[in-house]
Amino acid sequence: MPAPLAPARSRRALIAAGALGLLAALAGGAARAQEPIRIGEINSYSTIPAFTEPYRKGWQLALEEINANGGLLGRKVEVISKDDAGKPADAITAANELVSSDKVAMLMGTFFSHVGLAVSDFAKQKKVFFLAAEPLTDAIVWDKGNAYTFRLRPSNYMQAAMLAEEAAKLPAKKWASIAPNYEYGQSAVAVFKKLLSEKRPDIEWVAEQWPPQGKIDAGPVVQAIAAAKPDAILNVTFGPDLAKLVREGTTRGLFKDRAVVSFLTGEPEYLDPMKDEAPVGWIVTGYPWQYIDTPAHQAFLKAYQAKFGDYPRLGSIVGYSTLKAAAAIIAKAGSTDTDKLIAAAKGISVDTPFGTIAFRAGDHQSTLGAFVGSIAVKEGRGVMEGAVYRDGALYLPPEADAAKLRPAE
Repeated sequence: MPAPLAPARSRRALIAAGALGLLAALAGGAARAQEPIRIGEINSYSTIPAFTEPYRKGWQLALEEINANGGLLGRKVEVISKDDAGKPADAITAANELVSSDKVAMLMGTFFSHVGLAVSDFAKQKKVFFLAAEPLTDAIVWDKGNAYTFRLRPSNYMQAAMLAEEAAKLPAKKWASIAPNYEYGQSAVAVFKKLLSEKRPDIEWVAEQWPPQGKIDAGPVVQAIAAAKPDAILNVTFGPDLAKLVREGTTRGLFKDRAVVSFLTGEPEYLDPMKDEAPVGWIVTGYPWQYIDTPAHQAFLKAYQAKFGDYPRLGSIVGYSTLKAAAAIIAKAGSTDTDKLIAAAKGISVDTPFGTIAFRAGDHQSTLGAFVGSIAVKEGRGVMEGAVYRDGALYLPPEADAAKLRPAE
């Protein structure tokens, strides 16, 4: 038999309950829509503060600008930052927490190459987007590249190509190398040797030294290189190791009448602490912030100095540009879905203080360039002179060739 009709009061109660449920669902959806877009950031803050503290300031400035302009997809942006202590295991723990607990839309950051490679592999396994900021090893976009990882900084290959272009002009035939004994140093030396030898088949490598990163014993290193009597030296050390090498090498006359070509030494974070002990005449990559007068850089410099009361370092450029790139990718994707982020990142153009760059679809490497010049001492401090910006796009193999260096996906 038919069910009896519910009393009018009961029907009204059911309708009211349904309406309240609908309102609650709508409110919940609206609340979720207003939640910030979270980006997980990982870096070696406690291990290499000379670079990573300016880097942090860079992304903080970018974050402030992004949110002041309305955020992304109608939502504020929040960066959740963690310290990896320069250890791959700590970086993976941090990445796990960011993805599982904090529900970040993507990961960004890292400094050391072996740490960046570990996070890149994590991104591949967990299918999360990773924008590598600083790690320079070519492996991160080439032989160990994956669909989920993109890289901002000009790579070892790119910087080696810029420096080899200058090194090839030197009369030096006998070369020696000094580099930290881990992924970054090893890959930088290998690619520089390859590129310089292609330009100058007459050169000979007569010595190499591989001090542990952060623990150089500069005396024996300098003595061993001097004993080989090279005409020129390739240096890849940085930070406190660089300062110790420069001081010991200068004291023992290692650099007298010898050309030195050096990765990164023109970056203020490494150059400034040496003050008037900066190694005059070295050919370097770096960041002559005082002398860059382009509108894009001047706007960045003014904003940075206004916020922090300090001048930027290269880390500041990297942090700022990394978060700006992350924001551009999310905006283009119109979503935080990983597959849409990957599609959006391929070929995207991004404005930076160094000008407009692009992330190549073929190998996920950005075309951000670097300044190449030589070191001089002026007013008691080291500066880059004769520095010229080298467009990263001009120092990369063709995309089709680079794509062949990557594992099949």
